[in-house]
Amino acid sequence: MITTLKFYISQMQFLFDNKVVYTEHNSYHLIDASAPETMLLSQFSDKAIHYNAIQFQLGIDSLTNVAGAMGGDLDPTKGMYWTWQSGYINFKLEGTSTNCPARNHEFQFHLGGYQAPFNALQTIILKTTTKQTIKIYFDIEKYIKGLDLAKHFSVMSPNQEAVSFSKKIAESFYTE
Repeated sequence: MITTLKFYISQMQFLFDNKVVYTEHNSYHLIDASAPETMLLSQFSDKAIHYNAIQFQLGIDSLTNVAGAMGGDLDPTKGMYWTWQSGYINFKLEGTSTNCPARNHEFQFHLGGYQAPFNALQTIILKTTTKQTIKIYFDIEKYIKGLDLAKHFSVMSPNQEAVSFSKKIAESFYTE
């Protein structure tokens, strides 16, 4: 059972044939599965744009991380900020599973990190068509099936596991 699912989407761009045609400024969105209103993002452009892909980052870039705690979706009260040294948590997944040997069968993945060699920021590019509404999905089932919760059930700081798990998360996004 999943009890927490939160992640940051940032640096959203629309592409046409691999060239940027629109960039969202101040692009930081906290997606929180317990708050449905956070799962609908609206983009407006002053001109009609043609695109065939959308690109975004899963997480928060290094410059924003070193700027310290901020407001809005980046406010530390949202539960997605470690410390000034570790920065923001890019992706948070918590829950329970009978496969998990931890106390109360709890698993916790707080994935982040912005300094080499543990930069967990992931670039995601999804092919799409020019439509008024683009639906982007995160396949949580695909991601969880790829985990071995009997062996790996807790990541709580920037490290190689956080980077590896973040890459698998990036592969779990798709659009229709």
